[in-house]
Amino acid sequence: MGKRAKARTSTRAKVLATVAVIGGTAGIAGLGTFGTFTSTTAAQSSTHSTGTVVLDYGAGGTTNRLTTGASLLAAGDTQQRGFTLRNSGSLDYASVKANLSASTSSLLDTDATNGLSLKIEKCSGVGWVESLVTPYTYTCAGTVTTVLADTPVATLIAASGGSAVTGLASTTSGSSDSLRATWTLPSGAANSVQGLSSTLVLDFTATQRAATSK
Repeated sequence: MGKRAKARTSTRAKVLATVAVIGGTAGIAGLGTFGTFTSTTAAQSSTHSTGTVVLDYGAGGTTNRLTTGASLLAAGDTQQRGFTLRNSGSLDYASVKANLSASTSSLLDTDATNGLSLKIEKCSGVGWVESLVTPYTYTCAGTVTTVLADTPVATLIAASGGSAVTGLASTTSGSSDSLRATWTLPSGAANSVQGLSSTLVLDFTATQRAATSK
């Protein structure tokens, strides 16, 4: 009786051991049932570049006489100076403004009644044709348009942010304008402006076109 009981106990232990091994195998197999699928598109590249805002004058000479001054002005005298304004950048402009200042000042640039005034006009077509000798005069075979109305220099200098110059073709990239600046000492100028001198500095500021979607 003792030997038989011992044999049954041994068989049960083997069965339990076998179940434990099978359970462990099933657990390992379950770890491999989760797949991971991936896909990658072909690489794409794009180049992003910026444009330029470039406003400049024509070369010195017949296309830019702005650095040539005048002396011995009398009441009622005028002085004409031709120049070219160019859009040499790759972007259009929304606006152009004239900025005037005086590096050497006098009543000529601070007195709005007796001092100098400035007017700027544009000539279409081939532009202003210069006399080539002083005092410079200019003729226009095309259409003359006023882009800056005759305004006292004192008023232009006091204008915050500059004064608008309108009707320019050079707001478009690659275009230019043939312009004539006319400085005038009023015919009614008083004795207070006799013997005076001012050095005036004229420049222009262009603002890029409105932002858009590209």
